[in-house]
Amino acid sequence: MSYLQGNKPINISKLLSMHAEREKIATLTAYDSTMSALLNRCGVESILIGDSLGNVIQGQSSTTPVTVEQMVYHTQCVVRANTHAFLIADLPFASYGDPIQALDSAAQLMRAGADMVKLEGGGDWQLEIIQYLVERSVPVCAHLGLLPQSIHLLGSFKVQGKTKTAAQVMHEQALACEQVGAQMVVLEAIPSSLGRQITDSVSIPTIGIGAGPDCSGQVLVLQDMLGISTGHQPKFVKNFVEGHPSIEAAIKTYVREVKSGKFPGPEHGYSG
Repeated sequence: MSYLQGNKPINISKLLSMHAEREKIATLTAYDSTMSALLNRCGVESILIGDSLGNVIQGQSSTTPVTVEQMVYHTQCVVRANTHAFLIADLPFASYGDPIQALDSAAQLMRAGADMVKLEGGGDWQLEIIQYLVERSVPVCAHLGLLPQSIHLLGSFKVQGKTKTAAQVMHEQALACEQVGAQMVVLEAIPSSLGRQITDSVSIPTIGIGAGPDCSGQVLVLQDMLGISTGHQPKFVKNFVEGHPSIEAAIKTYVREVKSGKFPGPEHGYSG
C-alpha cells in the first residue's frame, strides 16, 4: 500500500483520488487512543469518531444522549495516537440545528483535531448547514440512508431507499450534498443497487455500511466487527475475530478484505 509509505498523513485529496481511481477506502470507528494506534498500525485509512460511542461505550439505547463535549473528548483521545488516518468526527444529535450552532459545534471538533465533521440527513435544512460550514472552511461528510439520530421518528432501524420514489429522493440528496460542498458521504442500510448508483453518480467518496460492495469504501463499528457488541447485529456486520488469533490480525483482515472487494459479500447487503 504505497499511499501509507512513511506513515504520510492521508488527506481529503488522497481520498478523492482513491474514489476516482476506484481504490477502496478502509474505515473503522475508534473512540480512544489505544484503538487509534492499533487501527493506524493495521493500515486503516480513515477513522470515524462516531456518536455510536453512545451505544458501544456508554451503553445507551441510542446515539441521541451523546453531547458535543463528549465527542470532543473522544476526538482528542483518538487524535493523540493517530499517525496517518483521516479523522472524521460526528456532529451529535441536536448540535447543528441552525448554521450558527453547527459552526460552533464543528469548530470544537476541528480544534480537537478532526479533519472533517459528519452530519446526518440530506434535506433542505441540512444542505443549508453543509454549505454554511464549507463556506467557513469546515470539511463536511454527509450521511444518508438510515439515520441513527432519527430513531425516535423511525421507531426502529430499517432499510431505507427500497421504493423507487425513496431511492430517487436519496440519489438526488447525494447529488445535492456534493453540489453544496460535501466532500464525502456515508450511505447506511440501503439496497446495494442504490449504493452503486449513487457511487457512480458522484465525484466524492461514498463510505458504505450496509450499502453494498460498490461504494468507494466501507465502515463498521469497531466493536461490531470484533464481535463484542451486545444485542441484535445487522446483516451488514461481519465478525472478523472468528478464526483469527488476535484483534490486530482481525483488523488487518478487515482492511485486506475491504481493499480487495471481498467484504462486504452478497450476504451482507440488501435488495431493492
